[in-house]
Amino acid sequence: MPVGYLVPVALVAIGTLFALRPVPISRPLGRLGYYFGLAANELPFAAFFWLLLLPTALAFAEGDIDSVGGWAIVALAVVTTPGLAVIAHRAFGDRARMEHALDRGLGTGWRAALDADLAEGLRRRLPLARILFLPIFHRRPSVRRVANLSYGDAGRRNLLDLYHHRSRPRGAPVMIHLHGGTYSGGRKNSQSLPLLYHLAGQGWVCVSATYRLRPRVQHPEHLIDLKKVVAWVREHAHEYGADPSTLFVAGSSAGGHMAALAALTQNDPAFQPGFEDADTSVTGAVYLNGWYGTYFGQGPESSPLAHITADAPPFLVAHGDLDPAAPVTDARHFVDRLRRTSAAPVVYVELRGGNHAFDLYHSVRFEALVDAIEAFTALVRSQKRTAPHR
Repeated sequence: MPVGYLVPVALVAIGTLFALRPVPISRPLGRLGYYFGLAANELPFAAFFWLLLLPTALAFAEGDIDSVGGWAIVALAVVTTPGLAVIAHRAFGDRARMEHALDRGLGTGWRAALDADLAEGLRRRLPLARILFLPIFHRRPSVRRVANLSYGDAGRRNLLDLYHHRSRPRGAPVMIHLHGGTYSGGRKNSQSLPLLYHLAGQGWVCVSATYRLRPRVQHPEHLIDLKKVVAWVREHAHEYGADPSTLFVAGSSAGGHMAALAALTQNDPAFQPGFEDADTSVTGAVYLNGWYGTYFGQGPESSPLAHITADAPPFLVAHGDLDPAAPVTDARHFVDRLRRTSAAPVVYVELRGGNHAFDLYHSVRFEALVDAIEAFTALVRSQKRTAPHR
């Protein structure tokens, strides 16, 4: 049996199976299935071309398909291909679903309400060449990353990376992103990089930060760290061309939980010990594949649900309907509560077939979501420009 041919085909077959039928992470094989299924779910084209089609062509060219075992591997590749096609079809369909979500959350005439300069900057087409050929490479020649700037006194757990356009346009809006990792792991410069590099290429200043992790610290210390990042940005980001009066906070998984808490507790001195007078208000929040419940069994005040008020900022929430780590029903419940209480726009994007951590790659799904996030922020910025100043 040609083992060199079997390995890539088997990896794709297993990944495709878990992408289509994910197992909750809490169950046996759940975490293993999550890692196998994630790449297949977000990179079906790369999986097909590089791990199915090319190895099959090489196996035929080298005469490896000369036994029952060889033909069995070919059969496995053949039956896996329709599964990848289903995954790709779902991902392409998400673009239309996002447009519908924007219409529902922002109003059907939202595009007409955009300022002309912001509407002009919105991307019209997906970067298909990058999606097909460079899905895991994020750097752009036009974007400079300034690494490991200190924002607090916790050493390497209080560092941030800042991304800005090399031309340093003045008055740039800011996007702060916090990584996931169950509050016990993860690192900056790892998640939502397609979003951060795209926005920085459009003239934004973007920040990705580390924060203190459990078990050394508990809630609300993580949230306090994020508040310190916001305070640092307001004090220093102008050095890189930013206007921090327009500041969005975002996060993935645990980082999304933290970002939502920060957006819903703006300027609350209880979460700003020693810097109570710092301005930690935000213009809006982007909540990606987030956790919505309490913090490891702590009281209800550790959940974003406990802090929803009528003056909550605009939110965009994106969640996969097949997320094995955070149930989609929790996302729906959070959005329903937020919509019934908040006076600000709430956009909810439910990704069909979406798994957890869908924001790692330049995939069809996440690039479409990047465009939706940019459109959401464009409307919020347009409304902010026309709002009466107090």
